[in-house]
Amino acid sequence: MLNENVVKLLKTSMWDLATCSDGEPNVVPVAFKDVTEDGKLVVGDVFLETTLNNIRINGGKIAISIYDAENLEGYQIKGNAEYVTEGKIVDTFKAMVEKMFNGAATAKGALVITPEKVIVTTPGAENKKVL
Repeated sequence: MLNENVVKLLKTSMWDLATCSDGEPNVVPVAFKDVTEDGKLVVGDVFLETTLNNIRINGGKIAISIYDAENLEGYQIKGNAEYVTEGKIVDTFKAMVEKMFNGAATAKGALVITPEKVIVTTPGAENKKVL
């Protein structure tokens, strides 16, 4: 599902996380993120209050948009998110955030996202293709 191009873009670009509850959409950019070896997407929770409320209400539904602004290659990934507050992933994000903000902020937890569908958003013949 996450081919080499998708993983490369996930590792090098910002992500926009989109959630919705009660008909109210929400989208936020995230910089504290990674792809695990088993293809899960992980996001450090520093300021994700509305996102977390939405996934609690909507059963974990989430979408991620990634793209390269220079060549317009892009993908939308739809999946299911689970929130965790302990473990190696959370410890990694805590260290990363605390270092970046010199201790003024920390990660409270992490979203672990299981991709369910990858859709090409690159303009052209492959647009809207499900990988």
